[in-house]
Amino acid sequence: MISRASKRLFSSSIPRLDTLVYLESSGAKINPAALSSVSAAIQIGEPVVGLTTSEEIESQASKIEGLSKIISVSGDQYKNKLAEELAPLFKDIIQSDSKFTHFIVPASAVGKSSLPRLGALLDVQPISDIVKVESNNTFVRPIYAGNALATVKSNDSIILASVRASAFAPAAAGEKQCEVEKYSGTISDSGNRTQFVSESLITSERPELGSAGKIVSGGRGLKNKETFEALIEPLATKLGAAIGASRAAVDSGFCDNSLQVGQTGKIVAPELYVAVGISGAIQHLAGMKDSKTIVAINKNPDEPIFNIADVGFVADLNEVVPELTSKL
Repeated sequence: MISRASKRLFSSSIPRLDTLVYLESSGAKINPAALSSVSAAIQIGEPVVGLTTSEEIESQASKIEGLSKIISVSGDQYKNKLAEELAPLFKDIIQSDSKFTHFIVPASAVGKSSLPRLGALLDVQPISDIVKVESNNTFVRPIYAGNALATVKSNDSIILASVRASAFAPAAAGEKQCEVEKYSGTISDSGNRTQFVSESLITSERPELGSAGKIVSGGRGLKNKETFEALIEPLATKLGAAIGASRAAVDSGFCDNSLQVGQTGKIVAPELYVAVGISGAIQHLAGMKDSKTIVAINKNPDEPIFNIADVGFVADLNEVVPELTSKL
């Protein structure tokens, strides 16, 4: 026989808790880093709700597998994704629904600038650049330029985290569409005094560096811009790879700074990473050492890059790279 108290306990329901993920986009396309953030959010183990500030991606977003709903917010002030506008919006949406226990963003320029502001508004400590989900409140993140991993636990009522895209596979698109809900709640005045002036983008038919499966990177050993273009571009074309560079190559003007790989550039983890004339400074290794196969070409056998390389060519890059390109 079940007592009345037992019946009440048996029939009581557990409140539903949700994870909110910001679906960052460029134009009419969802950024691959945002899809990786969805994968990380799914591993937390709670229903995942997507948030977009672009009506152009609503249809794409609704087909992402693992999302239970999409919240869409419209407004010209969000078009350029200024952190000063996004952080107050995130705060309003999170506080409008007590079910949200986690808020996840990609560890992109937008995510890195908006999440600390949101943490200040909510008075909680964000967890940056997570590479693994241990549980719904415990995560792994790199420290000391990626030379060590820290396992951190949060006791905050709302957990804020940014996700390193290279550590999680992008969420796939399915056929079934989830609900798209237009946000109708209160939006606070941001008091923003920052003005968007302009944006200069380098367009290329090559794969996007942050999500490419193959990357050919050049370093200081290439000596000049002309050699960089003459050796790196043909090899990347043959491989169907994206082009990257070390900070030394970028600072020397060999290529645009959007191609920089490393702690202060892009964090990548492709299937194949070819490092040409790169010594392997700790800041560069922090951005690419998780690559599946690393090929290093350098005439100095004592360079640090050979310590992590799977395949190493100790030779003159001016001879090896053209020969390798011709044989592909």
